[in-house]
Amino acid sequence: LSAPRAVRLRMALEALGPIFVKFGQVLSTRRDLMPTDIADELAKLQDRVPPFDSHLALAEIEKAYGRPASEVFAEFDETPLAAASIAQVHFALLKEEDGSHEVAVKILRPNMLSVIEHDLALLDTLAMLLERLWSDGKRLKPREVVAEFEKTLSDELDLMREAANCSLLRRNFQHSPLLLVPEVHWDYCSREVMVMERMSGIPISQVDRLVEAGVDLKKLSRAGVELFFT
Repeated sequence: LSAPRAVRLRMALEALGPIFVKFGQVLSTRRDLMPTDIADELAKLQDRVPPFDSHLALAEIEKAYGRPASEVFAEFDETPLAAASIAQVHFALLKEEDGSHEVAVKILRPNMLSVIEHDLALLDTLAMLLERLWSDGKRLKPREVVAEFEKTLSDELDLMREAANCSLLRRNFQHSPLLLVPEVHWDYCSREVMVMERMSGIPISQVDRLVEAGVDLKKLSRAGVELFFT
């Protein structure tokens, strides 16, 4: 109780589970709505989602392909590289007959549809209470925020749609000197599993590493703005 309000909110969202973490991530980007201290604290949710068990990831792969990961990939790293609220990513290597490509395998969290339906109902209830009990509740329209959140979540639950968007983006920027988009390996994609080219780089948020690598931050910023508006 002695912790600041922003910390208490972030911890509460973490305890409630992946969908609430996702909601906190979305809110952290709305600095036009959120006080600065809350937005800064919720931004920490971007990389704090715990992964689901590796045996569940392997089970999802077997369900998607009808055979175990060992028969699909030459190598599969059971330790996830990263975990998010909707899915997590593992590195793998395609078999020699498939080109021996290094790939990133994105796997949807198991049983996400039922979890989302339950959590969205709870979120809507909380938003309704927020409107009634908080002086700024009606102005911020939390129930409308939850409704918009529900729309974006439904898109993220279909990795075939994400793969299609990724392929379209790659095609649109095929000749761009500013942006590389990973190639999607369509033979290995389904609603629950997406396989794409593995790419290396430095996260944009790790400014110290970018400086150490000799990256011109002003040039990077200009490129980012140009890409965004393109």
